[in-house]
Amino acid sequence: MDKQQLKQAVMTAIDARREDILSISHEIYKHPETGYREFKTTELLADTLEKEGYEVERGIAYTGCRGRAAGAKAGPKIAVMGELDSVLCPTHPDCDAATGAMHACGHHLQTTVMAAVAIGLKPVLDQLGGSVDFIAIPAEECIELGYRDELKRTGKITYLSGKQEYTYKGGFDDVDIAAMIHSFDLDAMGKKVAATNTGTGFINKSTRFIGKEAHAGGAPWDGINALNMADIAIAAINTQRETFKDTDRVRIHQIITKGGDLLNAVPADVRMDTTIRAMNVPAMKDACAKFDRCVHGAAIALGGHAEISDTPGYLPMFPDATLAETFTENAKLFYAPEQISPQLESTASFDIGDLSHFMPILHAMTSGVSGGLHSREFQITNEDDAVIIPAKIVACTIIDLLADDAALANKVVADFQPRMTKEEYLAYLKEMTVEKSY
Repeated sequence: MDKQQLKQAVMTAIDARREDILSISHEIYKHPETGYREFKTTELLADTLEKEGYEVERGIAYTGCRGRAAGAKAGPKIAVMGELDSVLCPTHPDCDAATGAMHACGHHLQTTVMAAVAIGLKPVLDQLGGSVDFIAIPAEECIELGYRDELKRTGKITYLSGKQEYTYKGGFDDVDIAAMIHSFDLDAMGKKVAATNTGTGFINKSTRFIGKEAHAGGAPWDGINALNMADIAIAAINTQRETFKDTDRVRIHQIITKGGDLLNAVPADVRMDTTIRAMNVPAMKDACAKFDRCVHGAAIALGGHAEISDTPGYLPMFPDATLAETFTENAKLFYAPEQISPQLESTASFDIGDLSHFMPILHAMTSGVSGGLHSREFQITNEDDAVIIPAKIVACTIIDLLADDAALANKVVADFQPRMTKEEYLAYLKEMTVEKSY
């Protein structure tokens, strides 16, 4: 078959299994699991891929799975990915009542798209000049850091993000191109898809303010108030905002995770989690240094101590232009040109940004949802736009890449200019894992 016949065969296969595909989305949505807890979701997707005839490896990065077509095949390898985890959104009407977990970021949609692409491509894989693997990857949302720290302490994981962990374990060593989609309320902008998007990098900082307890009513002068230290640090951080360049898109946000031990004692142990985001690594490091000075100054001001643990978050994202153009051309099979955005400007962070530094990536944004991500308003409005059409676009994009002896995929790989090697990337993760005391 030529490319057009291959695309038609894939689209027909997806349409024929429409209800099966959507049932995957519904099942994952009903049972949300946060990062590194996605055991049921892993089994569901692993079983799905096995039923489609793929060889499946489970537990690839503590949780997660990977499907491969039987038999080794020469040529470039494309990994189609879907992220397994949910967020915590206890105010959403569809959240898990026991845990507060909720797929309010649409990861259940992207994993379903991954499964749909696997279903659609299976009949034609032997006619393509390369191979396609399907990776259900865990722990994209950087949440529940205490739980992940415990997994790390007990040797179950090394890194807090699923893609970081899988990179460390060598899972991407044989992958030439990575591809996935993400849901967003594009309909509010009059669009149906965006071929790519920008994304910030970030660093996580866990801060412990250490004071001295005393009776809050009877003898507060005998204490050192760690909560006041945190207040001073936050105020000082806020005064730094005008020092950040607009083009760097620096964002600093934090929550107090522990405000003390009891109400009638001067707080002596206060904990704060902070995320520092920026569009480039130098700006991230600069903002981190300013944050540390603010915390140090607060400790000096109150006569207490502070401990800061830095953990590498994600790197800024740099999607591949040729992959985005190819996705756009296939999106035109379903949408008018004015409904397709070449790029969505975003200051959110995505851990596929890490991969973009050492391999070409496709990260497209698709519609079919409304409401803010991670909010109680998030909902699915159109399953065709959210699942069926994106699966067809991704599958058709892969056909363009791997048809004709994978000429286009080989060009993408040859033209790619890495910002760092995998070894340099792992060294960066190690460099940014730091403990400081003031």
